[in-house]
Amino acid sequence: MTNSTAQLDISDGQTWSAVSSMSMCVAMLIASEFMPVSLLTPIAADLGATQGMAGQAISISGLFAVVTSLLIPSIASRYDRRHVLIALTGVMLTSLLLIAEAKSFSALMVARAFLGITIGGFWALATATIMRLVSEESVPKALGVMFMGNAIATAFAAPIGSYLGSIIGWRGAFWMLAPLVIINLIWLWLSLPPMPPEKNKPVSNLFKLLKRRNVAFAMLGVMLTFSGAFAIFTYLRPFLETYTHVTVPKLSLLLLGLGLAGFAGTYLATSLLNKHLYALLRWLPLTLGGVTLMMLVTGHIMWAVGITMIAWGTLNAAIPVAWSTWLSKGISDEPESGGGLFVAAIQLSIMLGASFGGLLLDHISIAATLIGGTALLVFSSFIVGNGDRIKP
Repeated sequence: MTNSTAQLDISDGQTWSAVSSMSMCVAMLIASEFMPVSLLTPIAADLGATQGMAGQAISISGLFAVVTSLLIPSIASRYDRRHVLIALTGVMLTSLLLIAEAKSFSALMVARAFLGITIGGFWALATATIMRLVSEESVPKALGVMFMGNAIATAFAAPIGSYLGSIIGWRGAFWMLAPLVIINLIWLWLSLPPMPPEKNKPVSNLFKLLKRRNVAFAMLGVMLTFSGAFAIFTYLRPFLETYTHVTVPKLSLLLLGLGLAGFAGTYLATSLLNKHLYALLRWLPLTLGGVTLMMLVTGHIMWAVGITMIAWGTLNAAIPVAWSTWLSKGISDEPESGGGLFVAAIQLSIMLGASFGGLLLDHISIAATLIGGTALLVFSSFIVGNGDRIKP
């Protein structure tokens, strides 16, 4: 397979400014999507919902992200990519304002649905956009830069969210994101070059890709990996409150440690991808599952939980970088359609994982949630195997 995406003829300065603006957009998306993780308890109390129900605020954004990611390659192929990405960021801003003003659980779900549109659209186009901005040999580096936004948001969104939530309320925490998204809109407008439409991308292209053996196995591996990770991640606050009996300051500190570890995970994954991509895809979820069980075993010991949270954050941050690099290699001839399929699989997994974890939490226990998520991670490692099944 060859890369059919035409690279743009722009200066290095503009190239990396554009990549950096996309990194900021990633940070805003991650912060917006997963802020409820650190605010589940106050959101549930304010809107009259169980913690499991509040976790569905993540699920609903995943549902709309799935639909959008399947449709966006066909829609975006008719317009300048620059305008599409800016419009999607505007939808994210609208969603944040609606979330902050939500007066009921239903209103919250509607606002999160708007966020899902941006999530699905942006992520489906991200890898293909990077492939147009930088040379082929620079794609792993550019993806690493973009996913540094993921690490930044994971590091600071949850602990800052829980801290601000205790001071100005969970609504105030979402209001604080709005000015940052406005800055990001301006940066995207100034840095992204015009990216004229290429050939039309019919929706059927996405499903044709599933006929390829490597793509079918890879998507199964993706779904199991992300379902397992988010079945666990979504409910870390209830776990820490139930097992470790943390106060809000200690919760914020633990979530900060998990998030800061993401920088190490992103950096290490980027440095190892060229030589060890398939090994990473196999062993990252298996090791993440092992760390999750260790967290459960040592859950009553504060310092031990802190260590396992750092390990968990390191491993979890490396996973999306590894799979995005697989996308640039495994479906290099159809990066936009492949990106749509890839994001649909991830977002469906987030929705199912959050729902699965919430059901286990509400009907069995938080321990069942962590064990169930670990089982999915183990299955994903077996699907990837030595990598032969997912090689192009």
